[in-house]
Amino acid sequence: MILISGISNKVIFIFLLFINFIQPSKSADFEEIISSENNLDSKLSSLKISNIKYSQNLLNQSESLLAVISEKENEIVIQSDKQSEINDVIYAEGNVYVSYRGKLLKADNLTYDKLNKEISAKGNILLIFGDQIFKVSQLEYSFISKKGYLLDVQGYINSNTLMEDLSSNFSLSDSNKIEGLLKLEKNEVLNTPDKVNNWIFSTQRITIDGKKWKSNKAIFSNDILQSKQVKLEINSLEAYSLKEELRFRSSLNYLVLDENVSIPFWFGSRAFNKSAQNDLKSSWSIGYDKLDKDGLFIGRKLNSFNLSDDFIINLEPQFLIQRSINGKTKSFVKKGDLITGEKVERDAEFADYFGVKSEIKGKVNNWDLEIVNQINSFDTNKFSDALRFKSILNKEINFLNAKWDKSFYGVYRDRVWNGSLGETEIYAGYGSKLEKKHTWEVKGINKTEVLSLGLAHLKGEALFSKNLVDSPKGNLFYSLDQNIPISVDKPKSKMIDSSYEYIYEPIKKGLSLNTRLAASYSLYDDGKHQEYIGFGFGPELILGNFKTKTFDYTRISIFPYFKLKNGDSIFKFDQISDKFTLDIGFDQQLFGPIMLKSSGTINLDSDSNDYGEFINSKISLNWKKRSYEFGIFYQPHNQAGGILFNLFGFK
Repeated sequence: MILISGISNKVIFIFLLFINFIQPSKSADFEEIISSENNLDSKLSSLKISNIKYSQNLLNQSESLLAVISEKENEIVIQSDKQSEINDVIYAEGNVYVSYRGKLLKADNLTYDKLNKEISAKGNILLIFGDQIFKVSQLEYSFISKKGYLLDVQGYINSNTLMEDLSSNFSLSDSNKIEGLLKLEKNEVLNTPDKVNNWIFSTQRITIDGKKWKSNKAIFSNDILQSKQVKLEINSLEAYSLKEELRFRSSLNYLVLDENVSIPFWFGSRAFNKSAQNDLKSSWSIGYDKLDKDGLFIGRKLNSFNLSDDFIINLEPQFLIQRSINGKTKSFVKKGDLITGEKVERDAEFADYFGVKSEIKGKVNNWDLEIVNQINSFDTNKFSDALRFKSILNKEINFLNAKWDKSFYGVYRDRVWNGSLGETEIYAGYGSKLEKKHTWEVKGINKTEVLSLGLAHLKGEALFSKNLVDSPKGNLFYSLDQNIPISVDKPKSKMIDSSYEYIYEPIKKGLSLNTRLAASYSLYDDGKHQEYIGFGFGPELILGNFKTKTFDYTRISIFPYFKLKNGDSIFKFDQISDKFTLDIGFDQQLFGPIMLKSSGTINLDSDSNDYGEFINSKISLNWKKRSYEFGIFYQPHNQAGGILFNLFGFK
């Protein structure tokens, strides 16, 4: 028996824990463990539900913590109040810490059976990989059968840093910071715009069986303040590794809002790898599109397919409800007419009742590629009229000591709304664009500057006829937008606590002035060109804190905008029209989380046939909470609408 006691927190290099691994009779086991460690990077993959990512197998990480100790004992340490060995069983008691390459295991008690290669830990167990935290009441695992379990698991996952944390270093001198990490729910949080990286999760039991881990029900929440507003209940969760990807299965799952409303959704079986960008989106969608789909339609998003290591495809079959009920369609021109002709009412065939939307996403030599197709009928006679296509290849580059977005694109029948000229489209085209966008603040004034240069070859409806014309186009564009505070009560901090039930950041209320300066020059074939200088300014008034139940938030904005133009485009879709417009915005909290949002643009160009009319408009009724927002919207100007749902992230 080896007994070491009396010295608190004594650090012991524990190559003796696994000395039997290097005995000749155990060489096969040792080779397997070393092979596992050498291939650790290839075995690690990620699972993303919206922005949720998981390590492939928590116990695989434990294996890397303990099993390779005999090979690199100078990198692995165990720290505890007391350690002993009896009959080839190692006992560590009191404030046990095991650290290896940034992975930290903390427990009250830990035992390791050297003969049977079984590890057991009990009492206040923590697994910490950088920003990733897992709290467990009990851990059991066999390195021979590769089976085990975790009980009463709670965790905090930062999906943005997960892969980095798995390979980072953690110093035991940082162990005094652990107490600050133990509280998974935070007292104050800061919104992370357009990102949901941090999640709290819990499950009663995770069972490990080889490369598979299972849980009857796992609960996730992006509401790291209280975990009440949004919960994802994932049922019959099973994840297993296959080659260099993680496959994920579940049964019927539920999105639970405010612990009262449960919305079912289905993930089915999916594959996840480093290249897959899987967002949390509802499997079902409902929309309204009068132009292409004759009104109301419903869609069902299928599981993503891996085309290769770098590409995935998303498919959404659609059923066009209103077209099928009416038995008529007015989304296509008369047979034999030009694509730019007037759409006429035609009898709908059975194949007209269905459509599909597809997205292909991936990387090509560090460039991001996205291809979107929309087919609004499966009638082969209407295929060219029913298809819309758009692709973009882009990346961020350094140019002139600044960051620019460089893109190449191609389109087929891309819809464009051009104010009083109405709905039009780019029939076909391809081009390239270089754009720089810069946002900064000077003495409380928020500024956004955009500079872009574009070159393309386009084909579209002519400005003064229904004929199709094509031409190269070069464009130079610049804009500067400013928000100037006049009498604004700026919050002292952007942090929020649980008293902020409806908003993800404090309201910046008061009176401010919005301004915009813009200029554009476009050059076409045969020396034709058009250019304009635009300028506008108008007030924006925000009242209330959006914290009480009724009428505690109001936003009103008025923005007149003038354009001084010269020349004409040869196309209808980019003709500079509506030389004088007025943008109006009005948002109002009605009761609790119920909020009315509206915006529109009035044409004040006296030379226009649509003088005094709304040429752009949107109205929505939203249920707005700190962690999510749900709404129904309609756009009268182009007779389109749908349902929106957003999750908000915090740190």
